[in-house]
Amino acid sequence: MRYAQITGWGKYAPPLLMTNDDMAKIVDTSDEWIFSRSGIRQRHYSHISTGDMAWLAAEKALAAAGLDADDIDLIVLGSTTPEEICPNTASYIMNKLGASKAAAFDINSACTSWFYALNAATDMVRAGSINRALVIGSERISLAMDWQKRESCFLFGDGAGAVVIEASEQESGLLASKISCIPDSRECLRLPDWGMTPTHLTDNLFISLDFEGQEIFKSAVKGMSDAITDVLEKQNLSADDIDLFIPHQANIRIIQTLAKRLNFPMEKVVVAIHKYANTSAASIPLALCDALEEGRIVPGMKILTATFGAGLTCGAGIIQWGDRVEPLGVSDASVADYEGTVFDLMADSFVHYGVDAKHLLSK
Repeated sequence: MRYAQITGWGKYAPPLLMTNDDMAKIVDTSDEWIFSRSGIRQRHYSHISTGDMAWLAAEKALAAAGLDADDIDLIVLGSTTPEEICPNTASYIMNKLGASKAAAFDINSACTSWFYALNAATDMVRAGSINRALVIGSERISLAMDWQKRESCFLFGDGAGAVVIEASEQESGLLASKISCIPDSRECLRLPDWGMTPTHLTDNLFISLDFEGQEIFKSAVKGMSDAITDVLEKQNLSADDIDLFIPHQANIRIIQTLAKRLNFPMEKVVVAIHKYANTSAASIPLALCDALEEGRIVPGMKILTATFGAGLTCGAGIIQWGDRVEPLGVSDASVADYEGTVFDLMADSFVHYGVDAKHLLSK
């Protein structure tokens, strides 16, 4: 039987940080207020595009797998913030890598995009249509922050994570998955006009996240719980059989509630939201890379993952790790640093949303 083993992994976290104290200089908030409600201490903001962040993470994943770009049959990008609708951003990454033999497509299911992409690519490997794929989650959510909404502008950050999956006879990789979409729940989490709408044609674009926290919390916990129950039953497993849980990093309260429902100890849960905030499609691969760097993943480990996003889309999966937890190589791919502060980077956004931040800009 064919499986789709994870053989490479890589991440990119932009160097510019927006801490909670920085956020308090822009909106009426504080570190205590943000952390107590979300578990977030900081978020990374990017000066480079979604595609370039994805490329850097992909280069690291290829190096970790000991592969060249020409070894890859497919590049699939999960993202809510692609650079263009047409052509897709995955083709940009393909060209940047020099992966001349690869097919390329994007998936957008909001925060679940990377997991949906992993599910699709795994099925393609197991069916025999491809042998190797790069599965990437990359987001530049900082572009969509409405600084007039203190309840949501602190929640999101930028970043990218990637894995290489390869055909293997060893039982490994994504063994079981469940993807779903909760009916009649689109309105509680969305970015109106983020797409091909008349506002784009009239240059009257005002991006403002609609965010109904209580409804999202309730639906996310139930949706992920149901998906987790499904995949555990498919593998004849219980929560006790799971070695590590890597959930979507949206809110620490959601993570804690989900762990409690599963009777799953927090010491077995990977939590990275304090470092990255919610990076949408990038959150699970970023947390996965951190877990590997910290030595929390060992060969043969059973890993549970669960996610939710706008739609409201949901998903869960059981990943069995292979034999290797150390990268075979290291990539030297890099980009030039940003010459300025995080406030300089976001200056145009502050102006757009009517925030007076002139005193924070570099002279």
